[in-house]
Amino acid sequence: MGLLSWIIFGAIAGWVASLILKTNEQQSALGNIIVGVIGAAVGGWLSGLLFDGTGVTGFNLQSFFIAVIGAVVFLTIKGALTGKNTSSSNSLTLAYIAYDKARNVCFNR
Repeated sequence: MGLLSWIIFGAIAGWVASLILKTNEQQSALGNIIVGVIGAAVGGWLSGLLFDGTGVTGFNLQSFFIAVIGAVVFLTIKGALTGKNTSSSNSLTLAYIAYDKARNVCFNR
């Protein structure tokens, strides 16, 4: 993906993750982009580590789910480190469940 695609993809994934964790009011558009791009990297790494997945491979549904789950994980860790708790105490469990369902849909398992 090109730079512009990463920015758009990151903005959408970061925005969705911030809606899930109810931190949208705390983040700017630039914050959503940064969270989404980092989330794509974190999600791709976790996908390869946990499920032997291919990670983020482009602008597709599987990559979007992976990026959103990675962004949720990143925001949860960021909230724990900065002392700003996210509104969802079970966000990592929620992230795993969402990822597992997305994996089942994308890989028809």
